[in-house]
Order: sequence, then structure tokens, then C-alpha cells
Amino acid sequence: MKFSELWLRELVPTTQTREQLEATLTAIGLEVEDSDVLGQGLGNDVVVAQIRDCARHPEADRLQVCTVDAGVHGVLQIVCGAPNARSGLKAPLALVGAKIGEITIKPAKLRGVESNGMLCSAKELGIDADASGLLELPADAPVGMAIGDYLGLPDAVIELGLTPNRADCFCLSGIARDVAAATGTALVEQKIDAVPAQSTATLPITLDAGADAPRYVGRVIEGIDAKVATPLWMAERLRRSGIRPVSFLVDVTQYVMLELGQPMHAFDRDRLQGPIGVRRARAGETLKLLDGREVAVDDGFLVITDADRAVALAGVMGGFDTRVGDGTRNVFLEAAHFAPAAIIGRSRKLGMHTDASHRFERGVDPQLPRVAIERATALILEVAGGTPGPVSEVALDAELPRPQPVSLRRARLARVLGVTIADADVERILRSLGFAVNATADGWMATAPSSRFDIAIEEDLIEEVARIHGYDAIPTTLPAGGATVRAPSETRVSDWALRRQLVARGYLEAITFAFVDARQLQAWQMTADSLELANPLSAELAVMRTSLVPGLAEALARNSARQQSRVRLFELGNVFHATNDAPLHTQRIAVIACGSAADEQWGDANGKRGVDVFDLKGDLDTLAALADATLDYRAARLPWAHPGRCANVFRGDVKLGWIAELHPALCNALDLPARTCAFEVDLAPLALRDVPKSRPLSRFPSVRRDLALVVPRNIEWEALARSVRESAGEWLRELVLFDVYTGPGVGDDEKSFAMGLILQEESRTLTDQDVNALITKVIDTAASRHGAVVRG
Repeated sequence: MKFSELWLRELVPTTQTREQLEATLTAIGLEVEDSDVLGQGLGNDVVVAQIRDCARHPEADRLQVCTVDAGVHGVLQIVCGAPNARSGLKAPLALVGAKIGEITIKPAKLRGVESNGMLCSAKELGIDADASGLLELPADAPVGMAIGDYLGLPDAVIELGLTPNRADCFCLSGIARDVAAATGTALVEQKIDAVPAQSTATLPITLDAGADAPRYVGRVIEGIDAKVATPLWMAERLRRSGIRPVSFLVDVTQYVMLELGQPMHAFDRDRLQGPIGVRRARAGETLKLLDGREVAVDDGFLVITDADRAVALAGVMGGFDTRVGDGTRNVFLEAAHFAPAAIIGRSRKLGMHTDASHRFERGVDPQLPRVAIERATALILEVAGGTPGPVSEVALDAELPRPQPVSLRRARLARVLGVTIADADVERILRSLGFAVNATADGWMATAPSSRFDIAIEEDLIEEVARIHGYDAIPTTLPAGGATVRAPSETRVSDWALRRQLVARGYLEAITFAFVDARQLQAWQMTADSLELANPLSAELAVMRTSLVPGLAEALARNSARQQSRVRLFELGNVFHATNDAPLHTQRIAVIACGSAADEQWGDANGKRGVDVFDLKGDLDTLAALADATLDYRAARLPWAHPGRCANVFRGDVKLGWIAELHPALCNALDLPARTCAFEVDLAPLALRDVPKSRPLSRFPSVRRDLALVVPRNIEWEALARSVRESAGEWLRELVLFDVYTGPGVGDDEKSFAMGLILQEESRTLTDQDVNALITKVIDTAASRHGAVVRG
């Protein structure tokens, strides 16, 4: 929000210096992002002058020799190269001795012709960026008057960085109210009287959008002079607010928006048929906007209609076909209230941004439309004449937002702020901000003005009191109270323990966006149950991620493209899925790796073995070991995984996730190294562990019995191992696979698993009879489940 300092001081005549005023604005939450002083150093040597005559320079085609009337300073000869220099034009003149920026004006000869001063552009005066020609002043500008006095200089353009909740400060009246409250200065209340109707000209209004558009106000003004120039004071205030003047009728609506905060629009009445209405757009409906673009809208948009023909995009921009121009004689002014939810994201969806949508998205005072119409009417009649008709208003009272009383407890205020503020000061602060305040036994009931959409709970009122009272007036004190020390849970491995384990194994932690591009999920074939955002920051961040690995893969690709041959990344974060009820978010841990299995070192003669799925399996097993868990890996086929190098990960009967080498086609499409491996598992079931229980070490020796079983080639070790563990029971302390054999002595469609079973009992030494019976049970179970036979 940009505005003129002098305009603000008209509304709140504070005696603070510019630096103090800017500090006050920042202190009350209206952060000053920039401040640009205009017309600094323009003294009495820069005056209003009028060109009496222009003649071509005898030695230069682009220069003119001008005879200039400078009032009491006499008639001067000025050589000027501005393309708009002409007889009768009034423009700023820097006299000899004047200092413009770093230049001091001196008598000079330009191509042999004397010049005693310089006619100036707006850029040369330091009040605008326009350097295309001389700054053209109105015909009634007093010749010889100091330009600073005439233009109200020096002035400052102050730019605020407003937070979205302070929609009421997107206008001068809102900013002035806050400054008046903070400085204790009396606010100059604007008196906006109703303009009586002088004709019966009206347009009927219909509202068909319910709570999205509960109020619409309009007025017909006939017989205006649309060609009249925008008054200098209005044009300068617009220009210093970052809005370039266009034409008087357009400028009036912009001025009222900056002054009061109510966006408005002016239609050419003669291009309307009536009645005027507000409704939801229809699918496939098109509309040509003021900027000349034709846009297609859907039922998510609101449109202003003329006899059911869409003529404007409600809350965003007017239509091209009903625009005002120099030929406009009769105008229809509109001001409406649109619910923020009906406007949010609509302009962004069309790739545009307007001052109106910026305000409506955050909330505009629903009581302002009639006030804005009256203010705009008075300005139009004053400058352009005309005959006003009556104000037409249609409102759905039941749908209009109404501020609700909010309780503020005296004790709660003191507890939150850590300081006691006198009751009289609390009431003064709230009333100066426009609140209706009623005292209660334990505090106050305060009702916010209709412009304050951000006041809903007690903490909002506390914030208002604190920022106006002054954060610097609240003493710095250390917090008191006992600290509660909580022991970490023994039933869950902490996130930090998992992070430390992966870091110890050579991984670096990455943090990627939870918002992703839909095309990224499509490349991974992970779009199932994806959650699209209704109001994304951009098209590249339009969907919530359903997996951590795509983001990690993108980070790995960027590192790999920057000559990092060995990259190992992990992330612990949430993924999101759409459900029939509320969106579901799940915490997961994922890793991705490429390059050599081990970092370059002198002790490894080979040192170049590429990372594979089994390296990552070892890393994942170490995470499971922190929870005293054993994981099962069951072969699977996934769209993004290399066939035959992919498995689903289970802990008991609970599926945790997957582990795989990525598919070569996917790696090629994403510019990933040829062999890239990853896993992703749900964190909660992985980190769950039983409460540790101590038990004494057995005093009896363990027994090892080796066993080689021949099984069909399609049998996986994990399946056989589960059967062995189940049949061996509680005596089995450890199961070790030490050989997998294929070749002579084993059928072509068979393989041999050689394993060691380490057995132990806590109360006695196991006998050969015990061990033989157990091994027999293991062999029988393996034979019945997997067709296993003991290798001869």
C-alpha cells in the first residue's frame, strides 16, 4: 500500500516528524517497507511558467527556442528539446541558480542560442519516472508561483507491507485511524453528506449470488463532461499512491478506493440495457475485460450482468464493452460488497492481479458501498457536472456479515502482556480504533467496526491493546513458573535417533516442498488419492505430495548435475492423501542414494562398487534395530521400480513401505544417475518398540546346527526364514544365511540355502535329542510350505 505523507497528515494532523511517523507505523504493525521523498530541495527557483512562443532552433532539428513567461521573474528565452513543448503550455521552469538533483542551472549557449533556465519533466523534478516530455500543468496554474507550493512538495511516498489480516488499512482512512490512536491525535473525520437526487434515472438491480454478493449499490448520473481533466490534487495523490491517472471518471473511482477502501466501477449508462444483476458465471461463459483480454469463466466466478449478459468480473475487473470513455455522457456508478471467499484466487486463476481483487480477497467493509457512492457522486458533480439520480441499493440483510461482541478479561490481558494497563487506557485504545466498548465486571465486551474482519477472539483484542499501547512500553521480564521435565517415551524411537543413525551412515538430511507439480507425480505414477490445492501459490506447487521420494530425487538430480557423483539424502516429513473425510497426512522417512557404495578411500582397493538395493536394505535394517525389530522384504512390482529389484517392506503383518532401485526409464526421464536406489517407509510403525525389559544372560552354552535346504528357485529367503523362525520357536536366538548355491548337484530350477541356527535355553543345556527334534520340525515345516529337501 503506497500513499502520500501529506494526504495522511490531512486526515491525522500529527506533529511527528517523518522519521517518527514511519517508526510509529512500523511499531503498530503497519511495517514501512520503503519511503521515497519527492521534490526534496526544490526552492523558490523552480516556478510555474508558460510558453508564449516556440520557434525551431536554427542549428538543431530536435530543439526549439521558447519564449517563456516566468511571472515576476520576467520573460526568458529557453532552449528546449521536449517533444511536447508548445505555445500556451504551462510547465515547471528551473531558473538560473536552481539546483535540480546534482545539477545547478547556469546560463548556457546551446548550438549558438542563449538559454536562461530549463523547462523540466516530472523525472527531472524527482516526482515521477516519466521523462517523455515536460510536466504539463493545468491551464489555471498561477504563473511565477513556486512549483513546490503549487504541487505540495516536498512530500514522501510511504509504502507499507501490510499483513493479510489488516484489510482495513488498504485505504488512507484506515491508516489514519491507527495513527491517530497510536499518537493520541484527533482524527479529522470525513463528513460525507448524501447528494440529493435531481432526476428519477435509475437501473433496477437483482442479486442472485446469495451470501457471495449480499449488497449492491448503484447510481445514474446524467449529462457529465467526461473529457474534463482530472484535478491536479487528485492526480498527484493517485500518482504518489502508485496509480497513473487515466481519465477523470476512472480516476474518481480509484481515488475513492484509496481514500475509503471501497473498490468501485463506472459503466457507460448508454451501453447498458438493464437490469443490473450479480450471479454465478456459467460454464463456458466468456467476457472481454477492460484490458482487452477475453477470458473464459466458470461457476467459481461472480459476474455483473446487464439483462443477464455478463459485462464485468465481480470484484476483479470491469468489462470492455461497457467502459467509460471521452464520449460518455451518462454514467452508472456501482459499489458492492463481495464475500472474500467468493473472490479469493479468482484473479490469480486468470493470471492477473487487480487493486479491487486484492482488497475484496481480504475483506471490505460491508457498510461502505453507499458511502463510497455518495463520495464519488460529490466529486463528479464538483468537477464534471451532471444530474444525479437516486441511489439504488439492494441488500440481503441476513447474509451481510456482522461483527460479534468479543469478551476481553482484565486478568487475561495482564497475564498475556505481563503488565497491567489502566482500564481507562484500554477503553481509550479500543474506542480510538472504532470499537464499541461496554465495561463488565471482569473486563469489557468490545464489538469491532464492520471494517475489521480480523477480530474474532479475545487474543485479537489483546493484540490491539498491545500494539497501540506500544510493545516498547511493555517491560522485559523473564518468564516465571516451574518447568516440567518429561522423560522421553521408551515405547517409540525418537525422530532424532533415526536422524542420527542415518547421518552416521553417511546420509545428509534434505527438506523439500510439501507442494509439488502435478506433472512430477504423474512421472512417478503416484497420483492416486493426490490432494489438489484450491488456491495454489503457482502451477508448479498445485498438489500436495503423496511421497517424499520424488522431491528427494529432484534434489539428487540437481546435486548430480553439479559434479557430485556420490549423493546420499534422507528426509523425514509428511505425505498427504485425499480421503472421503478430512485429508490424511502420514509421517514417513525416505532415503535416496546414487554413486559408489563407499566413499573414496585408500583402504578399499576397488572402491568403485555402485550402491545397490542391499546397501539401502542394510541402512533400513539399522533403523529397525533401534526399535528392536526385524523387517521382512517381499518381492513386488511397482511402476517406478526396476523389475526384480524391488520389495515391499513389512514389520510382522504391517506393511511399512517399499525399497527399490529406480526404473531405468524413470532415471533417464528425470536426469538421474543410471543406478539410483531409494526406500520410503511409514515412520510410526517403524519407530514403535516394546518397553525394554532386562533379563539375565543364560549360564548355559548355545548350540549351532547348520542346515542346507534345497528349494525351488522362485522361493525367496525371507519366506523360508519366516518358516524356520516360526517352527524353531523360542530356542532360536539367531538365524544366519551363509551360502546360496546353484550349480552341479542341484537341479536347474532349484537353489540351496545354507543356514546356521543358533539355539539356546535359559534354564538348561540343550541335548542332542532336543536339537534333533527341533531340526526335524524345521525340515518338516520347510518341506510342507516350500517343498524344501535337505541337501545331500
